[in-house]
Amino acid sequence: MIYGAAIWIIPLVIAIVFHEVAHGLAARALGDPTAAERKRLSLNPIRHVDPIGTLVLPLILALTKMPVFGWAKPVPVNFARLRNPRRDMMLVALAGPGMNFVLALVGAVLLGLLLLGAGGERLGDIGAFVARNLFNFIGVNIFLALFNLLPLPPFDGGHVVQGLLPPAAAARWASFSRFGFPLLFILLLIVPSIWPSADIVAQLIVPPWQAVTQWYLGITAAIAG
Repeated sequence: MIYGAAIWIIPLVIAIVFHEVAHGLAARALGDPTAAERKRLSLNPIRHVDPIGTLVLPLILALTKMPVFGWAKPVPVNFARLRNPRRDMMLVALAGPGMNFVLALVGAVLLGLLLLGAGGERLGDIGAFVARNLFNFIGVNIFLALFNLLPLPPFDGGHVVQGLLPPAAAARWASFSRFGFPLLFILLLIVPSIWPSADIVAQLIVPPWQAVTQWYLGITAAIAG
């Protein structure tokens, strides 16, 4: 149980922390230093961990063999301090998923190098543990990126939609963010239990996740030879 949890929780925590820090770094580069002022640009996971979203939910999903995802405490961003709020809002939002795609690439390369170094020999216990973490790291980062690109509040994709809408419509769209987590609960848990065909994760996330993951693992296989 501990091993099974570790090979999922470790990749997820790293993926989530870097995702949130990427938002903060992008905001600072575009004129909003709020995250830096509140010391949220740290890679220390304690500053970002949400007990439910980062630990409890992913553990339950991992043990029930469902797609593992989660969230951290959002990095604070004051869109009014951005130099070009409407445009920069979208760039800040996209920085998180963008970081996850980059991390997945790093994981694919490292896993390929690990397998290459093994030279076709069986990995030891430590090597196997690292390999499992890297394999899951690839999948978790891709899933987290795609999941956050859903065009709904409070996801990053929802902020992109907000930035594309006319000001009046954007303001109304932003007002839905207060219902973000109840909406998340309804869409991910209640609706699929009643209408399995309306399962957002299974219908919209899993197919592209599988395709993109295979593409990244192709990089691993090319390196490993």
